[in-house]
Amino acid sequence: MRQLSPHRHARRGPGASVVAAAFAAIVALGGCTEPGDDGSPGEPDVEVDLPWPAVAFPDLPGEAASPEVIELGLTLFYDPVLSVDGQTACGTCHSEFWGMSDALERSVGQGGGLIAGPSRTGPHVVRRNSQGLWNLAFRETLFWDGRTETLEEQAIEPILAVDELGQDPALVLELLQANDDYVALFAAAFPDDPEPSIPHVLTALAEFQRTLVSNRSLYDGYVAGDEAAMSDDQIEGMFRFAAFGCDGCHAPPLFEREGFENRNVPNVDAIVDDGRYEATGIVDDIGRFRIPTLRNASFTEPYFHNGSVAKLEEAVRHELAQSGLAFDDEDVRLVTAFVDGALRDESREPQRPDTVPSGLVVPIDGTTIIR
Repeated sequence: MRQLSPHRHARRGPGASVVAAAFAAIVALGGCTEPGDDGSPGEPDVEVDLPWPAVAFPDLPGEAASPEVIELGLTLFYDPVLSVDGQTACGTCHSEFWGMSDALERSVGQGGGLIAGPSRTGPHVVRRNSQGLWNLAFRETLFWDGRTETLEEQAIEPILAVDELGQDPALVLELLQANDDYVALFAAAFPDDPEPSIPHVLTALAEFQRTLVSNRSLYDGYVAGDEAAMSDDQIEGMFRFAAFGCDGCHAPPLFEREGFENRNVPNVDAIVDDGRYEATGIVDDIGRFRIPTLRNASFTEPYFHNGSVAKLEEAVRHELAQSGLAFDDEDVRLVTAFVDGALRDESREPQRPDTVPSGLVVPIDGTTIIR
């Protein structure tokens, strides 16, 4: 086994760092004099040390949706009208309280009642961990197995899935068309074609999810030139993150990659899941799952496709072990400090409505209830 000891170096100074010496150059990037239009860091003018080439955060693809479409999407996202039990919503399994995930090993769909979050139980437990929804707008495929290519295609699947929302789209449409408030919301969102329809539902849900952009973290401030944005431990952790090759899959600035890998994650008893193979039929894809983003990963425990690793530090330890390089507890601590602290940004988290047009109760979340 090739050995690497990235913990035995001073962060600053050419030649002083074993980790920095592994790279051809340290990229100079600067700080912002004006913030971006979206509140993210603007153009740089101060040099900072990075272990990888500087890459600008991407622009959102396509044209921005109207506020009315986004508002309709948010409302539908939290309204149990999309579920057969009238108690479960998209926001049950993708909650702003848990990094747009649900804090469960594997999600519990319809039939689990109004309580969401880590205390949720019920008869319909899915095979996979709920992914956070941050920066979905930049992905080419969706789901752990990459079986859909657009957010519109993705949005219908949980509505249809018996273990998730399990609702008949025809009934959804009937309920929406009979609701004066929803009729008005659809007319405002789609003035050229105002009638509620399933395509409009999917468009609104997709456009709402495209607003879930995370690019205002401490890392983003640091990259823009604020050298004090990240702590010494976080900066050191960033360099070790790179030294162990973590950025090969979790590539900045999104800290993910459009790809699927087998990370030798522990199996869960009685769960059969072939991952990407189920979408492609390619034998080599058996056991491969989406490379998730690490932005806001600190909020989305437990980890991996089956939720088999409970804590972020354990997930980091698992991944460092996969690198084939020697590591110690200090490496784990520092890489965790970087992912946990420097990549957090929920400044655009959605505001859960108190009420929804259907009159149904919005799922209850944000607490841990001992049962």
